[in-house]
Amino acid sequence: MPEEKYVRPSWDEYFMEIARTVASRSTCDRGRGGCVVVKDKQILVTGYVGSPPGLPHCDDVGHQMKTVTHEDGKTSQHCMRTIHMEQNAICQAARRGISIDGATIYEKYTSCPACAKLLIAAGIKRAVYAKRYHVYEETEAMFKATGIELKYFDDSIEPYANQ
Repeated sequence: MPEEKYVRPSWDEYFMEIARTVASRSTCDRGRGGCVVVKDKQILVTGYVGSPPGLPHCDDVGHQMKTVTHEDGKTSQHCMRTIHMEQNAICQAARRGISIDGATIYEKYTSCPACAKLLIAAGIKRAVYAKRYHVYEETEAMFKATGIELKYFDDSIEPYANQ
């Protein structure tokens, strides 16, 4: 029986797999997300969901839940103990003096609207996601308005606890 020919992953597949590995460092079980920021096929920084340095992690002390009321009157629960993967990556870039202007970000799921604004302000030009986040519409609209290219590997919505 002939051997199957090996097919190298595309650059998007390669960096998404690295983002999945970065997500394994997350310290909040509600959304173990990770991201990789890349420019010219080189990793600039990574980030994952976790508490800022020196503060306790959800996995160790539990969640710090807050109720958010949305414009339509619906409420949702959010853990405020952690910073998001994108926030973590942007902070890592700032601490190390690395510009992410013009870069691509690879993530487990769509950025929340607050993180989308940070990515826009930081100069991200392309966002590649494994799946959608449950509040993806606002982020997609902002990216479209600002010319950020958007790609999904899977159009389904990532399951997320207590949404």
